[in-house]
Amino acid sequence: MRRKLAAGNWKMNGLGAGLSEITALTAAHPDPSVDLLICPPATLIDRAAAIAAGHPLMIGGQDCHGNTNGAHTGDTSAQMLADSGATAVITGHSERRTDHNETDAQIADKSQAAYDANLIAVICIGETLAERDSHTTLDVIDTQLAGSVPDTATAQNTVIAYEPVWAIGTGKVPTLDQIAEVHAHIRQRLTARFPDGADVRILYGGSVKGSNATEIFAVPDVDGALVGGASLKADDFSPIIAALESA
Repeated sequence: MRRKLAAGNWKMNGLGAGLSEITALTAAHPDPSVDLLICPPATLIDRAAAIAAGHPLMIGGQDCHGNTNGAHTGDTSAQMLADSGATAVITGHSERRTDHNETDAQIADKSQAAYDANLIAVICIGETLAERDSHTTLDVIDTQLAGSVPDTATAQNTVIAYEPVWAIGTGKVPTLDQIAEVHAHIRQRLTARFPDGADVRILYGGSVKGSNATEIFAVPDVDGALVGGASLKADDFSPIIAALESA
């Protein structure tokens, strides 16, 4: 039985004052029946982890370098994230793929680095609007899964997040049938490739909010959500968590 996961990606948002939202989230969900993860900016990880200490809420990073250390000014290694209190890290987010031209091979290296640092890698995949309109979504998913997910992936160290690029932060949401088709396809590919592929959690991401969470979580093989803007405030994230707990 796959345990559900509600993950929040704060992106490049949040200063020290915003850590009160971590406090509010732990107070609102003292004993959650699902896993909770917040990925704040790297500058807040150690303080967020200190606030979450003793609570099931996990704190994660938003990216890591593929190398352990070295001459990589401005980058952060997976070991550094772990040392700061992180237990997970997002890799391959579409904004990293687009803004920084990250390749599947680089994302696989980053994910392996996460494993080596005992972090869970939340590996993101998803198609653009042009790819959706050209009916190549499943081909794109296949390519990204094959190239971005290391052979050493397991249900314990890996979460797959399906985020249709055209739905992230736009308010647009695929139909439930579209979500179901892609999640079923991902499940089939994971099950065929990995011994425990049936147990790897698959999250949906792309304009998830309290008002649509319940219907999305009812879709087969949707094991939770990777949430952007709606995770910045505990009052906005809590309804999504509640919907997942009821799924």
